[in-house]
Amino acid sequence: MAIDGAFLHCLKTELRTRLSETRVDKIHQPSKEELVFSLRDKNGTYKLYMSARVNSPRVHLTNVSLENPLSPPMFCMLLRKRLTGARLVAIRQPGLERVLFFDFDTYNELGDPVRLTLAAEVMGRYSNIIFMDENGRIIDAIKRVDFTMSPTRPLLPGMAYALPPVDRIRLELTSCSAEEMVEAIVTFHGTVEKALLALSQGMSPLICREVVHRAFGDAPVCANELTAEQKNALATALLAVADRVRGNKPPVPFLVYKKDGAPLDFSFMPITQYGLDVTGREMPDFSGLLDEFYKQKDAAERMHQRSHDVLKLLSNAVDRLTRKLQHQRQELEISGKREEKRLYADLINANMHLIKKGAAHAELVNYYDPDCPTVRVPLDPSLSPVRNAQKYYKEYRKAKTAEEMLTKQISMGEEELRYLDSVFDSLSRATTNREVEEVREELAQTGYLHLPISRKKQATPTKPLCFVSQDGFTILVGRNNAQNDKLTTRTAKGSDWWFHTKNIPGSHVVILTDGATPPETTLMQAAVLAATHSKAADSAQVPVDYTQIKHVKKPAGAKPGMVIYETNRTVYVTPDKTLATQLLQKGE
Repeated sequence: MAIDGAFLHCLKTELRTRLSETRVDKIHQPSKEELVFSLRDKNGTYKLYMSARVNSPRVHLTNVSLENPLSPPMFCMLLRKRLTGARLVAIRQPGLERVLFFDFDTYNELGDPVRLTLAAEVMGRYSNIIFMDENGRIIDAIKRVDFTMSPTRPLLPGMAYALPPVDRIRLELTSCSAEEMVEAIVTFHGTVEKALLALSQGMSPLICREVVHRAFGDAPVCANELTAEQKNALATALLAVADRVRGNKPPVPFLVYKKDGAPLDFSFMPITQYGLDVTGREMPDFSGLLDEFYKQKDAAERMHQRSHDVLKLLSNAVDRLTRKLQHQRQELEISGKREEKRLYADLINANMHLIKKGAAHAELVNYYDPDCPTVRVPLDPSLSPVRNAQKYYKEYRKAKTAEEMLTKQISMGEEELRYLDSVFDSLSRATTNREVEEVREELAQTGYLHLPISRKKQATPTKPLCFVSQDGFTILVGRNNAQNDKLTTRTAKGSDWWFHTKNIPGSHVVILTDGATPPETTLMQAAVLAATHSKAADSAQVPVDYTQIKHVKKPAGAKPGMVIYETNRTVYVTPDKTLATQLLQKGE
């Protein structure tokens, strides 16, 4: 569900209560469409999150820690210059519009007091965050909109700010009675749900469906055919919503979950329309509700944005290599028929006296076959029998050489595919921007990607994931191929134990033993971690090979993360993310 005007109204009240008279301490911009304000007062620090992303626009307090880029974007630099130290004095909402205005009192370059405003527009694909001066003119916007993008409402520096245009006058539950809204609805041709959505301001499809469900159940009802009894039922249902919005009854931050535990919807009141197909839970506050609802979705979307270019590069490389291998295998299959060429050449030499000059083919007895069948040998009429034999010998030698070269090239191509698959796996498990950057650096070192000079500055490398088994042994897990190499060939000692999923891309896992013998429990937990941090993380009974480090070698010239090993054992385990979390907490 998207945030509607009524939900935003309830959220505004919560933000006013908690952020009154706070000052801007820090400002960060984790991505091109997100802002995080650190606000401080005598009671502590609050993090105000704003998002203008298409799939998850919103504004609320957050406890989620977001990774910031090494260099702040220009919009963030502008806000830091103008708003650092500013006092938040008001949070406004025009009616039930999906817009919140944050007014800040601060001083300009001359030391004069000014009031600057930040408008957070939470409107789906039209969402934006707009910075305005004391005269209501736009200083800048997180997403600039020129005349080619929107001739009716451009958002550019220097222009006067105006609210988004509306297509019709809509009724607000905060300023009109439920009976007035019912009277407007009965003039609408269509269902009551569509009438509510078209005529009301601030009510999302979820709330419109909830009103209809509470008034009439699940049966569709035409708006212009309502009976007196149905009008009363609709007015009662609308009044229940209006009381929550007006504050006559406290709004309830309510989160609806699917049967699999994934968040489905949220609202400012209990939702009953789904029946027993879902479960609902009251949340402590609206900000915590939004944190919970968008937590998983945001993490996946944020990482997809950061790694989109790498994913596209890898996909193109895999597609190109797959087509090349397919072509090479077809050529190898053709070269595998070379013995026929040599047979033709031998038969021509053995039956030279029987072949007429200029013949297009010759029927020759195959003396190499015990049954001595007759073989029809194609000939080039422009060549003599001797030249035809030489031609077949040449084609035979060429096919033999091609088979040797193709076999080698196919082997190298398959190894490259396995490497790219391992990079895909590392990227799919990346959780921070730095991990994505390390994958980029690895691809640059292996020749798949060219990094600009500005991106080659050294940053602090990430460390392998650290776990502690229930027996107290440290278990290290590589995050990417570069870490896998360092962990296996430099960090670990010969007596340490090494784990990796069998023929499946995944992390190198090492138990640091310090010469001791790890018990069976630790070995099994390390195997589970190897399966959990692999491409087979969602499978069951995953084969994991393990051996001591002294039996693991990296061939000369092998790509990052590629090793060979011997004297290994194989164990079948089921990945367990819960166990991984428990062991990681101990390790940290």
